[in-house]
Order: sequence, then structure tokens, then C-alpha cells
Amino acid sequence: MKIVNQICKRDERYHPRSYLFVLEALDFTAKKLNKPAAQGPERHVSGGELLEGIRSYALEQFGPMVLTVFENWGIRETADFGEIVFNLVESGKLRKTDEDTRADFAGGYDFQEAFAKPFLPDSKAPVTLPPERRTRKPRRKREREGDNDE
Repeated sequence: MKIVNQICKRDERYHPRSYLFVLEALDFTAKKLNKPAAQGPERHVSGGELLEGIRSYALEQFGPMVLTVFENWGIRETADFGEIVFNLVESGKLRKTDEDTRADFAGGYDFQEAFAKPFLPDSKAPVTLPPERRTRKPRRKREREGDNDE
């Protein structure tokens, strides 16, 4: 996209794909909130709504790799999404209301809590195999070796 390339020449902090992701997440959020498809005040998505949509969309798209993807793109906190959004606003790709500010994106959520925690096991207890599985060969290996003791 030409606009994204122009933005990235001016502001090299974020990978071009991050802009496309934010635009996709905006559409995802608008649909999730049942906003009309056409541009206009009725379709407006607030900074808080967009952050929540970004979180949901990122988890859906990238699963447990989301933090790695965002790190690669230069995104380390929710304020980075605000910078991306406002770069798109300043380029004319997105519109804002008089109430919308970059501050709407600051401190939205902790990345570890939002993107890593959903994939952590519920228990902190170490995973251990039952005693009978600790010394036995895997089933396929036993079968190949003709060791079928079952």
C-alpha cells in the first residue's frame, strides 16, 4: 500500500505490516461492534474499543506467537498502536473525532497479561509423566522393535 510505504519512510519505528494489521483490526472491531460498513460518525471506533479489538484479533491471528510478531514489528505497548493510528490519520487514511487522542491508547493493557497469559497453563505445577510412562518406550518404537507387551 502506497500510503503505508510513505508513512514508513517518515517514521521507521514500525514495520509496514503493522499498519496493515491495525487497519484489519479496525475492520474486525467495527464488525464485532456492529458498526456500519460505510465511513462516517456511526462507524467511529474509540481508542479503547480498538485496543480491545486489536487484542482479540491478534490472539485469533497469531495465537501464542503474538508477542514475537509485535516485537518484530516494533510494537511493545498499547501506545504504539496509538502512534500507528495517528500516523494513518495524519496521512489521510483514517479519520478521527475532536475527542480522539494518542493518549487514548496509552496504558491500555499489559502485553504479558493480554497476549501471553491466555496461553499459559492454569497451574504452575511442573508437568510430570505418570510412573508407568517414565521408563517405557513410546508405543511406535516398541511396535517397530517387536516389543509388544500389551
